[in-house]
Amino acid sequence: MRKITGFSPKQKRVLSWWADEEERKKYDAVICDGAVRSGKTTAVSVSFVLWAMECFQDVNFAVCGKTVGAVRRNVIGPLRKEIGGLYRVSVSGNLMTLSRGKRKNRFYLFGGKDEGSAALIQGMTLGGVLLDEAALMPRSFVEQAMARCSEEGAKVWMSLNPEGPSHWLYTEWIQKAKEKRALRLHFTMEDNPSLSEEVKARYRGMYSGVFYRRYVLGEWAMADGLVYPMFDPARHVRKTMPEKCGRYVISVDYGTMNPFSAGLWGEKDGKWYRIREFYHNGRENGPMTDEEYYRAIVKLAGKRPVRQIVIDPSAASFIQCIRSHGQFSVRKAKNGVVAGIQHVAQMLNEEKIFFSEQCRDTIREFSLYVWEKNGAKDQPVKENDHAMDDVRYFVETVVFGGNGLSF
Repeated sequence: MRKITGFSPKQKRVLSWWADEEERKKYDAVICDGAVRSGKTTAVSVSFVLWAMECFQDVNFAVCGKTVGAVRRNVIGPLRKEIGGLYRVSVSGNLMTLSRGKRKNRFYLFGGKDEGSAALIQGMTLGGVLLDEAALMPRSFVEQAMARCSEEGAKVWMSLNPEGPSHWLYTEWIQKAKEKRALRLHFTMEDNPSLSEEVKARYRGMYSGVFYRRYVLGEWAMADGLVYPMFDPARHVRKTMPEKCGRYVISVDYGTMNPFSAGLWGEKDGKWYRIREFYHNGRENGPMTDEEYYRAIVKLAGKRPVRQIVIDPSAASFIQCIRSHGQFSVRKAKNGVVAGIQHVAQMLNEEKIFFSEQCRDTIREFSLYVWEKNGAKDQPVKENDHAMDDVRYFVETVVFGGNGLSF
């Protein structure tokens, strides 16, 4: 086994605890939680493989993430660079095989994106499982993966960023680590020696509010108060907008009796501007038909070369209405609420998103959009959220969604 150098004391603890026979008998699981970019994923994944290859022969293991793509990107890619000199590595489809001499083990890749994912891993017999981003996977999948660890000496390895304090992994595993025979190590960015002070400062500037507490301080913090406390009209509202942008997109949150919100966005020099908006409350001002909404969208676009309409994926009738006219392409919005909120917050913190002072309903909703109090999971109050939803659809789908439209 190679000599471990260049790691922080906490990373060395993760990498070496299992090499002591008494320590190996003492723990059935290792949990590394804390801040982003704190070095926990690297330490956990390298240690998992070293442990597996030193302690087992011809055994199956599982490496799990939110999706198989995330596993390949966050775990397998970096891992191959770290262990390439130690083992022969063969990757085919969702299977990675490691060998050295006569010793060989198999590592299957799984994605735990929803409740149905538990069936994918059911029936396997494993020597161990690595759960990357464990807090983002359904409980049914995580517990099914744990249950598959039935080889003698099998162990569970987890790396994760904090969520709310009511999350089941926090209440059932972290708070009960001794009872679960789990080694729990809490990481901050100071535990990653590869990060410069400049990089750490940049990450601190990316987050605020609950996301700062979770992803920078590494706390299992409750979401409360304003969803976007970093929104500041002095920073984010402009009297004038760019006269000409490189590309234009319209985002829509569809409603009939509930408000219908649409925003025209333009991109210039890597920043996005909400130039104009259309906001209609059917309950207060009377409902509009899909054709009437379509004409409002056409008016909102004006003569600008709008590339896409990004729209609430549940608005089937309006999507069909837009497509029937053949003027705009339609893209169904990515609708992950918490991930989308996090990305909007990041754009606000980095001052990469701005709003015309004419977008009064959006500005109004920013000051009223709040988290549910004492909720079992993170979710905003379903009021004053229509412009907020259409802003989130735009950021999550266009800016962070790829397909040539992100910067």
